[in-house]
Amino acid sequence: MGAGLDKINKLLEHTESLRRSFRNFNFSPDNIKRDERRYSLKEAQELVGRSYQAIRDAEKDGRLSPPETGPNGRRLGFSLNEINKMRDIFGTRPRRSENDDPIILAIQNFKGGVSKSTVACHLAQYLAKQGYRVLIIDCDSQASTTTTFGYIPDDDINENETLLPFLREEAETLAPFVRKTYWDSLDLIPANLMLYQAEYELASRPSASTFSLLREGIETIQDNYDVIVLDPAPALGMVSLNVIYAANALLIPMPPAMYDFSSTISFLTMLKNSMESLEKHLGSIEYKFVKILISRYDENKSAQQALVDLANDQFEGSVLTAKMRDSAEISSAGNRQRTVYELNGPITSSKVHNRCINILDSVNREVELLIRKSWPSHAKALREAGLD
Repeated sequence: MGAGLDKINKLLEHTESLRRSFRNFNFSPDNIKRDERRYSLKEAQELVGRSYQAIRDAEKDGRLSPPETGPNGRRLGFSLNEINKMRDIFGTRPRRSENDDPIILAIQNFKGGVSKSTVACHLAQYLAKQGYRVLIIDCDSQASTTTTFGYIPDDDINENETLLPFLREEAETLAPFVRKTYWDSLDLIPANLMLYQAEYELASRPSASTFSLLREGIETIQDNYDVIVLDPAPALGMVSLNVIYAANALLIPMPPAMYDFSSTISFLTMLKNSMESLEKHLGSIEYKFVKILISRYDENKSAQQALVDLANDQFEGSVLTAKMRDSAEISSAGNRQRTVYELNGPITSSKVHNRCINILDSVNREVELLIRKSWPSHAKALREAGLD
């Protein structure tokens, strides 16, 4: 064994205890992640779309159970599960109709460090909070999304619980790999490091059908969902090509920095070439929308704003209006293996927290509107609201 490999092995000897220490730090006392977020009555009214009095009346006549109370008798607020029960009682879930196609949205860029998983996790939670049925599929062996949802990927998840068996054609449906999360109406197909084996195995037996496996798997479960979010690896590999073909919408995070702009241009070139090859062998790829999201934006840096203006000018309406700004709250929540949406209160300060929530909501509302515009059954409601 070489000296270099010996040094790496010594580092790896400590990773097991490091993983467990990390989870013990974040999820005491039982190491199980839960949604501890509670919503006030005012927030419940906004989310459910019913008045204070309507909610109180439903509690009085027994249709709704009142929220849990603390030792002092005060209400602790509503859980997301209770919010969704209200929606079911009042008929206010904003789902697609059976005739609408589910949105299969890939958050894709071949460059790392663009906040891809951050965008995917916050978007999935936001949509589930609004009442949609959401599945997020972690297609990246680095498993950042899986980690965000409370797992130690190579400890809690084995390869047979990821996409890998399906990509090996050892299963006929993705259903066995779907697991409920602590976040109501949001399911997960997790990943771990072994998912990287799919890159080699798919490359060893390439054919047209090799690139349509994920699409075929999603077709076996998509009727259960309104939106399926795909979080692929930041690379042009076999799994990413499966993602490109499986998706029917695309969101491209792009930080406003020259290297990231250059990388995104290269990504778009490779994407075009890949899609042309896929279409040649598999048929047309139809995307309901393709949008660029400015991520990691710092409004205090004038050079970034100049690049944003350039992007808006050159990409001709393909850039989302809302921007994913840099925030200490996102970083602080991530260090606790959480998203900002999971926090009951600020980690940094109320001002920073509230500003961050407003930023996230602005981005996710814009994506939600794109999703709803793709559904014919929502056309009338959008028109009446002046959002068409």
